[in-house]
Amino acid sequence: MSHFAGMEELLQDFLTEAGELLSDVDNKLVELEKRPSDKALLNDIFRGFHTIKGGAGFLNVNDLVGLCHRTENLFDKLRTGELTLTAEIMDVIMNATGVVRTMFGSLAQSQLPDAADAAILKALDCVLAGEKVVLATLAASGESNHADQATIQESGGPDWQALYHTVTGTPAESITASQVILPMEIAPVIQASAQVNLAPRAKAPSAQQPAAKETTIRVDTSRLDMVLNLSGEIGLTKNRLTCLRANILQGKTDGDTLKALDEAVSHLDLLVSDLQNAVMKTRMQPIGRLFQKYPRLARDLARQLGKEVELLIVGEETEIDKTMIEDLNDPIVHLVRNAVDHGVESTQERIAAGKPTKSLVKLSAMQSGDHIVIEIADDGKGMRPDTIRRKAIEKGLIDAEAANSLDDRQSLHLIFLPGFSTKDEISDVSGRGVGMDVVRTNIQKLNGRIDINSVVGHGTTITISLPLTLAILPVLVVRLGEQPFAVPLSMVREIIPINPAEIQRVSGRATMVVRDEVLPVRSLASLIGWPQDGTPSFGVLMQATATNFILAIDGFIGRDDVVIKPLHDIKPKGIAGATLSGDGLVVLVLDIEELLEMSTQATHASMFTA
Repeated sequence: MSHFAGMEELLQDFLTEAGELLSDVDNKLVELEKRPSDKALLNDIFRGFHTIKGGAGFLNVNDLVGLCHRTENLFDKLRTGELTLTAEIMDVIMNATGVVRTMFGSLAQSQLPDAADAAILKALDCVLAGEKVVLATLAASGESNHADQATIQESGGPDWQALYHTVTGTPAESITASQVILPMEIAPVIQASAQVNLAPRAKAPSAQQPAAKETTIRVDTSRLDMVLNLSGEIGLTKNRLTCLRANILQGKTDGDTLKALDEAVSHLDLLVSDLQNAVMKTRMQPIGRLFQKYPRLARDLARQLGKEVELLIVGEETEIDKTMIEDLNDPIVHLVRNAVDHGVESTQERIAAGKPTKSLVKLSAMQSGDHIVIEIADDGKGMRPDTIRRKAIEKGLIDAEAANSLDDRQSLHLIFLPGFSTKDEISDVSGRGVGMDVVRTNIQKLNGRIDINSVVGHGTTITISLPLTLAILPVLVVRLGEQPFAVPLSMVREIIPINPAEIQRVSGRATMVVRDEVLPVRSLASLIGWPQDGTPSFGVLMQATATNFILAIDGFIGRDDVVIKPLHDIKPKGIAGATLSGDGLVVLVLDIEELLEMSTQATHASMFTA
């Protein structure tokens, strides 16, 4: 039986409130490093930990209470002036908040968390006692170090990987013995580990239960009141339509009745549209709830890399669909880490380039029409398209001929190819060539697109454009023969007529010139594997992730807002889902990015088999 049986709702409420408090504490700690004498910040942080401790005590999570109590006492001494904040003390505090967050993870699984490592608690006690906190490392090289590591663990000594993971958050499986550096360990504790009991914890089961996504949402009561009022209005209109229907069935089809029917239907259409918008707003949440965890991430990584980085957040009040917030976390984590690791230079490089020693990474969000635009910008060294092309060729991701045909913008998008990396050495931060591929894949799943703009020596800006909500997708309904298909409106730039005389062949591929831009022409029939009957009459100028192109179609029906329904038990490639048209026909919603990828793969396969 769970330790929290009968207290599930209280536990969930605690985790929701305490999680937000801890994220707020993390952000204030980052600010406190800049203004260590700010009493208001210290008071806010003290109150946050006090509240977390109180909730943990109510749930009888004693180990969490003990850790929070020590940290709370530390903040009390800082705010009363008994202690002065130093970089070493800040590292101890950051380690403690990291352990608190780890404990929250155990609580989310309805499990009592393990006690904090004795070294963390001892570090807090030493700071409270006014003793000096020093660095201690276990650093060596070569095979002998791995042997020493194994000997230590087999003899029941400290599990350095587990301790390093707890302190720094680095995945334990990626840590080698030569990398283990305990940032805020206590030298006397290391020397007398037998007395402190740094024995390794029991290993977790190999198949851990994945954390469940949060299924609840906070909604402003005013928005619920709007939904309720609109529901009442729709009920009244329904009664009006019922009365008119009865009159028509009785043969009353005079002009007044038909006019009243037309007015009632028009009114119902407006009410349904308003209700739809009101319900969508209940799903909207400030993106600041997602952004608030990144200042701590940027601070810790910059300190690990020996860089000075400030993360500036703009537009945190911008609202986005709640269902998208969790799916955005991994992509933005990758981009923030890449900006700190790849984007900004080291302190020495910035001084040599005449730049301020502290670099600036800006994370912003804004609403633009029916889209949310998120930007991650740095003031670093920028990206060189020629270097990216060369690396892609070296790694066998693209051949030299194809690389030479790319312009600078297309070259920058090569970083999204699986396996691409400009790092020559692999570290626990980067170099494996999986980050940006994951970013693009996750953004595409959200029906969004990603773009890059980089200026050598001045920095890089990565722009993510997302629909306001996934509940309703604006689409352009096109026609191939008599069959309708839907394409995301976010990718459509314009519709143009196709004149066969204007189509030119470049390297054997059909192209058209639109306002001095040479664009490839891709037939929808060829993309989905249908036979092409006749010459397409229209082209839809599409803006895909890697390139712009013209989608050749037979005709178009118009714009629509649809609710995508998944095709149960099957997932055809290139099909995002299906919807119903106004006359009841099934309309397939195309996944253009996947269709293009399939077409490219088929082209490459034919080249190798030719």
